Amino acid sequence: MAKGIEWESRIGRRLRLRDLHVLFAVVQSGTMSGAAGMLGVSQPVVSEAVANLEAAVGVRLLDRSPRGVEPTLYGQALLRRGEIAFDELRQGIRDIEFLTDPAVGEVRIGCPESLAAGVLPPIIDRFSRQYPRMRFQIAQVNTLSTMLEFPDLRERKLDLVLARVVESFDEIEYADDLHVEKLIDDHLLIVAGARSPWSVRRKIKLADLADASWIIPANSWNSLRVEEAFAAIGMKMPAVIVDTFSLALRKELLATGRFVSAIPASTLRHDAANDPLKVLPVRLPNKPWPVAMITLKNRTLNPAAQGFIACARLAAQAMSLQSTRQRTS
Repeated sequence: MAKGIEWESRIGRRLRLRDLHVLFAVVQSGTMSGAAGMLGVSQPVVSEAVANLEAAVGVRLLDRSPRGVEPTLYGQALLRRGEIAFDELRQGIRDIEFLTDPAVGEVRIGCPESLAAGVLPPIIDRFSRQYPRMRFQIAQVNTLSTMLEFPDLRERKLDLVLARVVESFDEIEYADDLHVEKLIDDHLLIVAGARSPWSVRRKIKLADLADASWIIPANSWNSLRVEEAFAAIGMKMPAVIVDTFSLALRKELLATGRFVSAIPASTLRHDAANDPLKVLPVRLPNKPWPVAMITLKNRTLNPAAQGFIACARLAAQAMSLQSTRQRTS
């Protein structure tokens, strides 16, 4: 007990947040002089702050060399915990801002382009109508590889991540520090531009599109499902003319009327009558494509982020109904 009291006393009297902030700047810049420039102070001030920290914890936090500095094992441990401490303080400030004015706040969201174009807009639209002065920071993240990554989420630079789940949602083993909640089951649709001759046909078999000019991103859920659908009727995957993940490029090319593509149902406009893309009456195997909302466990989010998550659940219900109508119409 006495030893615990000694450490609490040492932290309270000698470990200052300002010094910890300086340590973060040193590691980020890689040099003492670089940190001094970032912080707008002199290099001796930076050196003194690091020395104070090392004296407070009793171990060396940085390894110094002519090439710069890097954290020791002890430094890495302190930085990991320090990031959590700073994050909690940031969240505390946001809590105060929200309590003084519930209409103001900020939500930091990571998602891939396809979700930014489809799933995210109706959620932001719904939430911002309720809180017009709410701010949203959207970061492009890669969610195609594994559910075990998301460094910006783990480093608390984001409040939540929206991601597509490639495997069966119920069979994935998630990392212990992540909370994963399914929002909707998205589905793949075959589409063409409004000027395409395919868009006016009432009946189309998948085999009819074997010689069409396809736009599909390679090594994606889209291409896998289309390949499986053609295999089910004894045909090979058609030749892909344009290989791209860019939704903007796909939509521009589809508007010419010369191409067909396979895109998630969520990316279509909610006012389908005015959408420049037309869903072709082609039946694909019914294999849901889950969209999940991912947060860190054991992290108390600020009220704005909590409100956004609650709004996302409500918006997801409406999107699920729309997706069902698109597949059955």
